[in-house]
Parts: sequence; structure tokens; C-alpha cells
Amino acid sequence: MSSIFGVPTQALFGQLLIGLINGSFYALLSLGLSVIFGLLNIINFAHGALYMMGAFVAYFLLQWAGLGYWWALLVSPIVVGLLGVVLERTMLKRLYHLDHLYGLLLTFGLALIIQGLFRNEFGSSGLPYAMPVQLAGGRSLGFMFLPNYRAWVIVFSLGTCLATWYVIERTKLGSYLRAATENPALVQAFGINVPRMITLTYGFGVALAALAGVLAAPIYQVNPLMGADLIIVVFAVVVIGGLGSIMGSILTGFALGIVEGLTKVFYPEASNTVIFVIMALVLLVKPTGLFGREK
Repeated sequence: MSSIFGVPTQALFGQLLIGLINGSFYALLSLGLSVIFGLLNIINFAHGALYMMGAFVAYFLLQWAGLGYWWALLVSPIVVGLLGVVLERTMLKRLYHLDHLYGLLLTFGLALIIQGLFRNEFGSSGLPYAMPVQLAGGRSLGFMFLPNYRAWVIVFSLGTCLATWYVIERTKLGSYLRAATENPALVQAFGINVPRMITLTYGFGVALAALAGVLAAPIYQVNPLMGADLIIVVFAVVVIGGLGSIMGSILTGFALGIVEGLTKVFYPEASNTVIFVIMALVLLVKPTGLFGREK
């Protein structure tokens, strides 16, 4: 069996694949956080709980309505996105004129309530969710075996991230959104409904979290704590990429997933802390993050 730096190639590429899978979820979740923070200035600590709800909605659709994975991929983000709209209209909009800390505390409380309700009802053990038959199996690449579903998750996540970046950075709608964060009164003067735009932006960021939850369900099972386990790492990814930086979140999410995977190969003891070590180093050298800009 061939090896690279003394590590069997199959093990090395296997961990790289796992790193890319984790990076896909880091990128999708941190992208949603960046959209919400960059355009609404809200640190949405409920993002992990809403990611978990996306997976549970997929589970409910399958168990109660007989709707499988492909329907869940469409319906679950819409359902959770609508919940996000309700949260923004009834709670978050009251905090826009206050310090960021109030938004963080409110969303942290919401996360604890949502996770507590689901844990009380479903326990803490995982609920199995079958992957679609169209993506079952895999193919041999010669140096490793590539499961079809994991390849799909990577490609779909990357496509969604790039499409979101394009809409926000390269279209007229994105320019309205960015202008509304800088000078909402001026944008309102052009006849654009800024409050509605803000509400829909929060709903969209939340829908991205739910989409990640549906993608994760066949791999990690559906668990009330799946968001709590991930949200701290995702916040570290957002800080490293730069708060509010869309492309920074995407690139950093995938890159840190790969770094984490390689660390498991060469120094497994540090795999759980390597992202936080990188965060500390980045904050020391560039406090605004790798792609962040000073305001």
C-alpha cells in the first residue's frame, strides 16, 4: 500500500474527504451567520438550533407525510425560514437600536429553549434518516472509495454558497441589501421596503441553516443536540473569515474543514482544538479576520 509522509494514501484521502464534508457544513452555516450579521448586525446564536430544526422537519416530513429527502430539501428550508421571519418580526426587530450583545443574549436564550423542547420530546439519542436511493453506494477512484452522497453534499453546498455570494455581491438585489445596511433612510426614499427586506434576509439566513440540517441528517442522524455541538466551531469559522464577510465564510469554512481532517491524520490529539488555535492566532495578527474589513 502506497503512503504519503508515512500515512497510507487511503487513510489520508479518507480524512481529507471527511474534512471536506465537515467544511461543507461549516461553510453553509457560517454563510448564513455572515448574511445575518453582515446585513442585520445580529449575532444569531440560535443558528445551531435552527440547523437542528431543519433536520427534524425533514424527519417529520418523512415519518408523518411520507415525503422523502428531495422534498425535504425544498420544504424544510421554507418552513424554518418562515419561523425565522416570525422570530424577526416579533422579537429581533425590537433590538436593532440596542447593542449587539442584546441580540446575542436573546438568540442564545431561544437556542436553549428550542433545544430543550426537542430534547424533552425526543431524548438525546439520534434518529436514523435514510439517504436517498439515488445517491446510495459509491465509486472507487483507485486511491480511495468515494460515497456518492458525500460527494453530493460537497458539490451542492459549494454551489449554494457560490450562488448566494453572487446574488449578494453581483446583483441589483444584493446592492439594495448592502445599501440598506449602510443608509436605510436613503434606500427607503427610493421606494424600497427596507423592513421587509431585512425580515426576508433573516429568513433566508435561517433557511440556509435548515438546508444544512437536511444535508446532515443522513450522515449524522437527527439529534436535538446536533446544532449545539457545531455552533461554537461555526462561530470560530466566522471570526477567522471575518464577521460579515460572505466569501470569507465560504473559503474559511472549507479550508478549516480540510485542516481539521489533516490534523486528525498527523496529530489526532489536536483535531478538536486546531480551529480555536487558528482563531486565536488570527485574532492576534488581524482582529477583523482574514477577509474582514474595519468599519
